[in-house]
Amino acid sequence: MKLFTREEYTQEPTLQHPISQICTQSQFMTDIYVDWCEKIREEPRYHRKQWEFVYIAQILKTNGMLAPGKKGLGFGVGQEPLPALFANFGCNILATDLAAEEAADKRWVESGQHVGGVEQLRFKGICEAEKFFSLVQFRTQDMNAIEPDLQRESFDFVWSSCALEHLGSIKHGLDFIRNTLSCIKKGGLVVHTTEYNVSSNIFTIKNNPHTVLFRKRDLMGLIKGLRKEEYIIDINWHSGNQPLDKYIDLPPYKPDPHLKLKLGRYVSTSIGLVIHKPE
Repeated sequence: MKLFTREEYTQEPTLQHPISQICTQSQFMTDIYVDWCEKIREEPRYHRKQWEFVYIAQILKTNGMLAPGKKGLGFGVGQEPLPALFANFGCNILATDLAAEEAADKRWVESGQHVGGVEQLRFKGICEAEKFFSLVQFRTQDMNAIEPDLQRESFDFVWSSCALEHLGSIKHGLDFIRNTLSCIKKGGLVVHTTEYNVSSNIFTIKNNPHTVLFRKRDLMGLIKGLRKEEYIIDINWHSGNQPLDKYIDLPPYKPDPHLKLKLGRYVSTSIGLVIHKPE
């Protein structure tokens, strides 16, 4: 695996060679981005949530994970296109989300972001029905208490998109990332996207039942600890130099452009983390 040099960290992140990186405008302006949007049956738009889907898919593709027979585990999948997309590549997928009663308490059902069964995951014609139902399964799962049968190093990859910031605290989110490492085989990887505090590395939203904001210091603490355990993590902290990288969306938020936004006192965007488990 190619590790990037210190000099390359000073360049804007790309989708051609994705690592752990921040959502930036230049990544949208590529054929890679357009191609993935076609595969998930969406029109490309400058929106960080759509970028998260593209980023996760591109990470998995460039690391050889989107292939027949590969096993993937998704957490907090909600009504996202990734389970169907990965099944279309021939992957065996176990998609998970909160139980309906817990999701209702957290208002995910009311907002249309919760999924209650496998049928809700096959949409937009991304994957033919017979193939989809033969490859995708669904079960309920609390991300703060991953069940033991999932932590047996039996999956090739694990993912979550914009979910771990909703676990109640920064500590819960970091613990979740660590716990997902016990779900993957040696040589496998986990890829998560979450909220990143662009405006402060000191102050942030640490504890909140709805959303917390991870700082660079929070993520670097995790990364340093995992590197000592020989996990492979390479990260680019560049937050972009294009016009939309400097534009801050304010409530009520726009559907496009929406790369960085004001959330309370802070400016937030999306960041992707990919962690490789050593062989």
